Amino acid sequence: MDLLSHLALGFETALSPVNVLYCFVGVLLGTMVGVLPGIGPTATIAMLLPITFNFEPVTALIMLAGIYYGAQYGGSTTAILINLPGESSSAVTAIDGYVMARKGRAGPALATAALGSFFAGTVATLILAVAAPPLARIALRFGPPEYFSLIVLGLIASIALAHGSVVKALAMIVLGLLLGMVGQDIYTGTPRFTFGFFELYSGINFVSVAVGVFGVAEILRNLEHETTREVGIRHVSNLWLTKEDFKRVAAPILRGTALGAALGILPGGGHVLSSFASYSLEKRVSRRPQEFGNGAIEGVAGPESANNAAAQTSFIPLLTLGIPAHPVMALIIGAFIIQGITPGPNVINDEPALFWGIIVSMWVGNLMLVLLNLPLIGIWVKMLTIPYNVLFPAIIAFASIGTYSINFNAFDIYAIVVLGVIGYLLVKLGCEPAPLLLGFVLGPLLEEHLRRAMIISRGDPMIFLTRPISAGLLIAAALILIVTILPSVRKKREEVFVEED
Repeated sequence: MDLLSHLALGFETALSPVNVLYCFVGVLLGTMVGVLPGIGPTATIAMLLPITFNFEPVTALIMLAGIYYGAQYGGSTTAILINLPGESSSAVTAIDGYVMARKGRAGPALATAALGSFFAGTVATLILAVAAPPLARIALRFGPPEYFSLIVLGLIASIALAHGSVVKALAMIVLGLLLGMVGQDIYTGTPRFTFGFFELYSGINFVSVAVGVFGVAEILRNLEHETTREVGIRHVSNLWLTKEDFKRVAAPILRGTALGAALGILPGGGHVLSSFASYSLEKRVSRRPQEFGNGAIEGVAGPESANNAAAQTSFIPLLTLGIPAHPVMALIIGAFIIQGITPGPNVINDEPALFWGIIVSMWVGNLMLVLLNLPLIGIWVKMLTIPYNVLFPAIIAFASIGTYSINFNAFDIYAIVVLGVIGYLLVKLGCEPAPLLLGFVLGPLLEEHLRRAMIISRGDPMIFLTRPISAGLLIAAALILIVTILPSVRKKREEVFVEED
């Protein structure tokens, strides 16, 4: 009965006219972001974060969440129509989806992606609604040692799932932690790493980091590799499945939903990992494995269901523990902080309307996406003809104005420029910026819980090993790191990420 009453509160919040409007805006923008290759939800949320400053907290978070899971839908459109995934988790969809489109079955491929995504998103949101409250109650029992160890586990797991070299991913984590230490000491007020800039006494602006490292750097990288996008399939018909198609996609959708829901909570890139894992699973269990790579509809159904289920369940560690599973969740934590809300297990009790409103809005948003995606295919195809050199300057100008409007401080704009150049150089050096953002967001929390734990234990570091939960989390982190650097595992990681690229 408690769940029903909580969901009733969520529906009351999510179905208010303002929240429905911004949920629609979020999923529409998310779909557009997914369709336009080279931008991605991380850069888009980073750039739109400033304009949510004056929104009500629940409205801002509903819109940002809509952008994220909307991008999972939109990414499949270009993957199927022009073999160019708009989102990294849609890379697998392109393998069979594009072949289907070339064979005149673009409609069934798009319908499969939409229906699989809707089902997976709906089920995963139900899992989130059921699992979040008990997990939040467990998290309330955590003390500083447990939170410190949990954050360490999250950072190590994000290294394991990061692209490329483990050493470079670890370096990005450390750099993020160092950037998070800029500003006044949390206990003594002593300035650290400010280099005499008064503007840095309160730390580096989170929005400037997000917009610079992800937005500006991503745009510079895409302008360097701009290519002409040929849209060979401009008209899509038969946007429905045959009886035989339904039989073939039912089981992959169910398996993909279960797999994505489980992997979505993993720090780093569970939504990307889940789509690759689902494709491999479907190929292994299929009676027609020779069709994979040649237009197997199961190769669209499974991965699309998996990445959308993972997109929803990645909110579980965010809403229950205040720990981001990947960069998009880190940005949403930034939105919590901007709104004056401390993310974590207390949100469910302190802000019940916000907590349940976000969950219910995912059902509303998933329904909107089904109604949006298929009828508007023609518009999404036309958007692909927009030149980058027209689109990107407008995006940067919009993001800069939004960032300036938060504090009305020109220093934040200079920070975007500097951090954008740094982010671009890091990409050129083969360093993925995602661990940097996770380190930046989690660094202050890591330091705070470390110092609290040391105060409680009177300086004895054994407190992290004598408390069972903390010791278990640290052991898990050590095992993940050891497994990740094993030669066989390292080789497999490289193969997976080469396939994704």
